[in-house]
Amino acid sequence: MKAKWYILEIIALVIGLLWLSPFYLMIVNAFKTKLEIFNNTLALPKEKTFQNFIDAFQQLNFAQTFLNSVLVSVASVALIIIFSSMAAYALSRNKGKVSNLIFFLFVAAMLVPFQSVMIPLVKIFGDLQSLNIWGLMFMYLGFGASLSIFLYHGSLQGISKSLDEAAMIDGASKWQIYWHVIFPLLKPISVTVGILNVIWIWNDYLLPSLVLGPGQETIPLKLFLFFGQYTKQWHLALAGLTISIIPVIIGYFFAQKQIIKGVSDGAVK
Repeated sequence: MKAKWYILEIIALVIGLLWLSPFYLMIVNAFKTKLEIFNNTLALPKEKTFQNFIDAFQQLNFAQTFLNSVLVSVASVALIIIFSSMAAYALSRNKGKVSNLIFFLFVAAMLVPFQSVMIPLVKIFGDLQSLNIWGLMFMYLGFGASLSIFLYHGSLQGISKSLDEAAMIDGASKWQIYWHVIFPLLKPISVTVGILNVIWIWNDYLLPSLVLGPGQETIPLKLFLFFGQYTKQWHLALAGLTISIIPVIIGYFFAQKQIIKGVSDGAVK
């Protein structure tokens, strides 16, 4: 029996090392020169240099690009949390064939790949002249709503309707019931929805590349600056990538307990 557990621990350790290997390659090579990266990608840097981070920071115009990413991520996630929680609340409290059908359509939408709708989507928004940073937020709301509604809907199954009835007897409107009674109880799942969508939106390249113009680039889009037709500046790209993931990792580290609780509360019951 003990031998079986040792084998499982070894397998888990190997899987953990494989999962961490991309982070190792990114961080180690961010301190190397371009020549050192091509000579030996896996080795530790012979002489650590922070010049890569300084050059990447300057060439990325990092302050402005970082603000663009923060604006898109925070505003998009706020929209997703508010509208998805309201939609899930309405669907969970109004049982019927219509609400079940709408919920099924939201769940089914998770199976639709973005690549199949990106051309007509961009064409529609292009005709509406909404292809800018605000139009991008609206698109993220549409693509992030399905999974978010699914998680909120599962979490709302564990909140008794008696709370709604008690608040209604006290004279509260449906909006007051949702905002002052239900929404505070959804904090764990809201943190989960927020982190999951921040990671996706912060790292997204394809949709911003179709929508945003000069001066509006997010960090992943701006990182493409280091990959030209004839040269690839891996040392600067990896340094810029290392800088860009730090905010998300810090946020995930502080919110990991709420994320685990939210996922378990949001499971289908």
